[in-house]
Amino acid sequence: MKLRNNIVCLMLMLAVTAGVHAQKVQNTYSTEQEKWVQQKSVNFQASKPDQQADIVIYSTEKQQQIKGFGGCFNEIGWEALLSITPSERDKVLKELFTPNGANFSFCRTPIGANDYSLSYYSLNDVPEDFTMSNFNIDRDRYILIPYIKEAQKIRPDLQIWASPWSPPAWMKVNNHYALRSGKLNGHTNGLTKEKEILNNSTAFRMEDAYLKAYALYFSKFSHAYKNEGVNLKAICVQNEIVYSPHWSSCTWRPEDLSYFIRNYLGPQFQKDSLSTEIWLGTINGADPNYVRTILNDKATAKYISGIGFQWDAKQAIPALSKEYSQYPMMQTESECGNGEKNWKSAEYTWSLINHYLNNGMNYYMYWNMVLDPSGKSTWDWVQNMLISVDKTTKAVVYYPEFYIMKHISHFVLPGAYRLKTSGGKDHLAFVNPDGTTVLILVNTTDADKTMKVAVADKIVELTVQAKSFNTLTWK
Repeated sequence: MKLRNNIVCLMLMLAVTAGVHAQKVQNTYSTEQEKWVQQKSVNFQASKPDQQADIVIYSTEKQQQIKGFGGCFNEIGWEALLSITPSERDKVLKELFTPNGANFSFCRTPIGANDYSLSYYSLNDVPEDFTMSNFNIDRDRYILIPYIKEAQKIRPDLQIWASPWSPPAWMKVNNHYALRSGKLNGHTNGLTKEKEILNNSTAFRMEDAYLKAYALYFSKFSHAYKNEGVNLKAICVQNEIVYSPHWSSCTWRPEDLSYFIRNYLGPQFQKDSLSTEIWLGTINGADPNYVRTILNDKATAKYISGIGFQWDAKQAIPALSKEYSQYPMMQTESECGNGEKNWKSAEYTWSLINHYLNNGMNYYMYWNMVLDPSGKSTWDWVQNMLISVDKTTKAVVYYPEFYIMKHISHFVLPGAYRLKTSGGKDHLAFVNPDGTTVLILVNTTDADKTMKVAVADKIVELTVQAKSFNTLTWK
């Protein structure tokens, strides 16, 4: 009997040892010269007491849940996509939305005009139409909704959230979409200096009739999109609440935004039995007290389901993600660059992803998924994009930022958890719902690196190429 037990123990030990040595690590890497290359797999080994790891992953210490990655549907992007054949357009959309591509699962759409719309517009430009009898989404049915519907054909479970850049102009104290004078399609936007609003005061008309009408505007938007087959997961009440550009915009004092949500928007959504959530944002200021002012008002907070952050708000999230951990949080617009579209841009985007996800974000949004190669907005700002479509030559180009997004969103699935690691700006680790561990590892130096990664009592050594994005996976 004793001999039999010893044999069983020996077999178990051999099985465990074989399991450790057989656990293969797959690495997909991209460099500026080579994109999306499958490297030869390497094996974990049993670690030795004197081995020092460069990265330690604590596989039992789960942090926040990851709920989705995506970008924004914009009019100028759809115009570019319409310039190529349906089959070529389908290839681009599959690269964005299929599991074989970037696997985007959660995307944004504007409510009315933004800086990548073809012109200023809202969904009701009839002054003092407080009953919203002239509300319509006719323009969206022609441009934005077809863009969304093509993506939904490829990914039926794609979730959508929305935000306005500006209310209808007649609801604002300066009666204009913008807050600063500037260019529109190369010409003046028509806003005079005396009507500029540059001090972050509330640009909305804080009068009962206008507040009621604006709450109804949001409700009608949610209903109208649902009737088109686009169920909105959430709305953020205002894009970049503390910014006064020369394109569509509207600043709000936190007390006034709280007043609107508490007394108008929240009750309107409740009355209309909307499943669309109300999110606070998009917050773009570095001062965490903006968010505190609103969420510490319990009568307002009961209507708010999440918080969206972008740009300078990255400075506030280390504090706010701890103080308000009960709320899901989203990075709502990755910083867009100035048309560089190069490897350095992608490395900067990685630094943002690393910062936001290490500080509790559940979602991460890129900005323009597709544009023409100029990257030019209607308001003359040249920005980056993931993919360009040349309307003249029909050439389609995938830029480095596409690959850093794909290195994460292709592998890190909705429902994954970020894992605690030994820390650093060169990596992030996750565990997917199926138990697969994912390690994103970025080398921004000009030299190859030999690195050791440890998990529990196992360790793997691998060479990471200079200037490379890497995704390591194992089960």
